[in-house]
Amino acid sequence: MSNPAIPLNDAPSQVRDLVVIGAGPAGMAAALAAQRRGLDVLLLDEQPQVGGQIYRSITQTDAQRERILGADYVYGKSLADQVRASGLTHWAGASVWQIDPDKTVHVLRNDRTTRIETKSLVIATGAMERPFPVPGWTLPGVMTAGAGQILLKNAAVVPQVPVVLAGCGPLLYLLAAQYLRAGVEIRAVLDTSAGTDWRLAIRHASSLLAGWGYVRKGLGLLREIKSAGIPFFKDVGGLRIEGEDAVRQVRFTSAGHSQQIDCELVLLHQGVVPNTQVSWSLRAEHHWDDEQLCWLPVLDSWGQTSLPGIYIAGDGAGIGGALVAEMQGALAGIGVANSLGFGTSEDGAQQRAQIAQHLRIRPFLNQQYRPKDEFRIPADEVVVCRCEEVTAGAIREQVQLGCVGPNQTKSFSRCGMGPCQGRQCGLTVTEIIAKEANLPPQEVGYYRIRPPLKSLSLAQLAAGV
Repeated sequence: MSNPAIPLNDAPSQVRDLVVIGAGPAGMAAALAAQRRGLDVLLLDEQPQVGGQIYRSITQTDAQRERILGADYVYGKSLADQVRASGLTHWAGASVWQIDPDKTVHVLRNDRTTRIETKSLVIATGAMERPFPVPGWTLPGVMTAGAGQILLKNAAVVPQVPVVLAGCGPLLYLLAAQYLRAGVEIRAVLDTSAGTDWRLAIRHASSLLAGWGYVRKGLGLLREIKSAGIPFFKDVGGLRIEGEDAVRQVRFTSAGHSQQIDCELVLLHQGVVPNTQVSWSLRAEHHWDDEQLCWLPVLDSWGQTSLPGIYIAGDGAGIGGALVAEMQGALAGIGVANSLGFGTSEDGAQQRAQIAQHLRIRPFLNQQYRPKDEFRIPADEVVVCRCEEVTAGAIREQVQLGCVGPNQTKSFSRCGMGPCQGRQCGLTVTEIIAKEANLPPQEVGYYRIRPPLKSLSLAQLAAGV
């Protein structure tokens, strides 16, 4: 379905006070906070409705899907209702393909490009699933758990064949529970985490008590899975997905024993990481986080990047979950209002205290679900760049020839130059080079991201205004 024509009052010559990219919890909260303080706000998102990935299709879901997806998903309705009632200008189906240093935002919408000038920018593009490069992960019949959940949220589509879920992290357990409620047959759950580390739990006892609400939800999901009698393998290693032209089986070890399961569908997941493509394209400062094993943008106390007037809120600033994203969005919206002279005496202290309270459990979760090295830094034969079919071994050979960073792998092999523009392989390439060259990831760096951030045709570009 095409989007309505861009209204005249959205002409590109108009300078907005604030443009928010992403209509998930952080983006919606930032836009609402800024608008309530008098700013002229434009909210952009690629999807046809607000909600982002976490609350995807929340405005068009039904009672059955609400029961399956759970109360945390349904909570998103209240935020979406606030956006609808606010009268915010929301451009659905708007894909941001370039941002200039002066904060001009280039958007593809309705098959034509347009540009928007703005005084401030909030990037709320959320998270993406961490790459899970194991042998066979490119076979037909292998998907990410996140993709499986999107199909459920978006179109009530669920697997019609028995599924194997493999990996670690809360989303894996959540999807397993949601599939069970939807009547999906789960052949097995392969948990790649090492199980509960009681010494770690004792060390983080105060954090666990502070975040007891999250712990209780996690335990409830595990009880739901185990009470259904689903085979649950712990401390999984050596995971291989096998088949000639599609998935036929998975092989792995668990508790020192070799296992094999026949299957046609495998969903992989080992946590989420911030989606930093936009902030890298702007040349904002980033640092490597050894706990979350990913890049994080450098931000001030309001969420402002190293570039004045450009803020990041939500999981794109660091993984914290939907509620933290909403709070960070509100904080960024207040920060923008203050910086443009719309603020009052708000110092954001209340929001920061709430955020800190919800994040107290993160150090435990980061360690409990830390992906194993073998699933982040794969063996030579494993394809790392799916777009250009570059293996881990090829990257190691390039390092031996003098390659010192991800950008040079582009010259050697086109690694990271396919349609996904490095989103699927960027972290893996950084870690392979770091280990092979015995350098810290911070020194190895990341791809130099260039526009277009999203694919567009020459015809669409020529149709721009």
